[in-house]
Amino acid sequence: MQVNKRRFLNRKNHMKIGIDARFYGSLGKGLGRYTSELIAHLEQIDRRNEYIIFLRRDNWDQYEPRVPNFRKELAEYPWYTWREQLLYPRQLNRRQLDLMHFPHFNVPLLYRKPFVVTIHDLILLQHPTPRATTLGPLLYWFKYRMYRLVIKRALQRTRGILTVSKTSREEIVRLFPFIERKQIVVTYGACASKFRGIEANDTQKNKTVLGLKDPFMLYVGNAYPHKNLERLIQTFRIFRQLGHKNWQLVLVGAPDYFYHRLQKETLGDGQDVGVIFTGHVKDEELTALYRQAQFYIFPSLCEGFGLPPLEAMCNGLPVVSSNRSCLPEVLGEAAIYFNPDDPDDMVRAMTQLAENETLQKTLIENGYRQTQKFNWETTAKKTLELYESCLHGQHRA
Repeated sequence: MQVNKRRFLNRKNHMKIGIDARFYGSLGKGLGRYTSELIAHLEQIDRRNEYIIFLRRDNWDQYEPRVPNFRKELAEYPWYTWREQLLYPRQLNRRQLDLMHFPHFNVPLLYRKPFVVTIHDLILLQHPTPRATTLGPLLYWFKYRMYRLVIKRALQRTRGILTVSKTSREEIVRLFPFIERKQIVVTYGACASKFRGIEANDTQKNKTVLGLKDPFMLYVGNAYPHKNLERLIQTFRIFRQLGHKNWQLVLVGAPDYFYHRLQKETLGDGQDVGVIFTGHVKDEELTALYRQAQFYIFPSLCEGFGLPPLEAMCNGLPVVSSNRSCLPEVLGEAAIYFNPDDPDDMVRAMTQLAENETLQKTLIENGYRQTQKFNWETTAKKTLELYESCLHGQHRA
């Protein structure tokens, strides 16, 4: 390995690229999936450039370089903190990077070397609310103003911008018109390979452990306010009252402040409302849930890409989805859509899919075809093109 690495370092015209992977893996949820898949596929296609992958202690063991031109380094700076702003740039400067990739908007204000940034969405600007934080109202609005400052400065200073859908690109340009002169590249997400072809082990046991019974609809993701889960639960109650009282709604997501709050509001009166909170589940259990559910439901008010419904499609699950932001762009004709602000329309979509087996089969077939349009290798190739063009000025978005 050391010999190969020395040979690599002797090559001419290679770049030294850093990737901020502090969100890597399960620690960073959807952002973690993006970062881990991007790095894995860059390892497959780029043996010329040198990469330093910056991780935290919590996800250090989740990544192990598989090729000699990739190495990892500890960067124990919590997100959105003064240490990230003041100390992280010093470490990056010492590495003398040709280019740094920040896969999130939180670029340290003091970092002045060339970088590119991935902007997944502008949800904090589109849906500002104190309910989206554990802070008090005054601290929240201070944090909101700091967010606006950090993202604006990042967009002003970046060499290039990556985003995850055409919808997100349009929204970024609308809110920050000055970036139209910059390189903006759309790189879609995709289903992870581990969600393709996994055999669900002992699915009946999973049902027993989780207290599930047929039929149920499934949601996977976090419980931030823009996910619209409060309205989903209210609508599900109406759905049960209209002749579907034996149905369950299964919500899968790591327990945090937002899920605890939602669970308390939902189950506080002790009534059987048919809502199951599973907490975090392993990938094998999640695959089993995808394959056991009758359909997947995604009520979000705003998304940058919307990976969970695509993963549901990979596992042969029909999808009913909000018609907002990028979701029609990503899901195409493989979903039934509803207005996420209209409970009646949500109930209509739920009922239509719950009672129509022919429609379910059609959506499953459409879903398999839709997922083939997205792959991480293409995302990695476009990202690498942007890296190279930012230093050589050859790329056209």
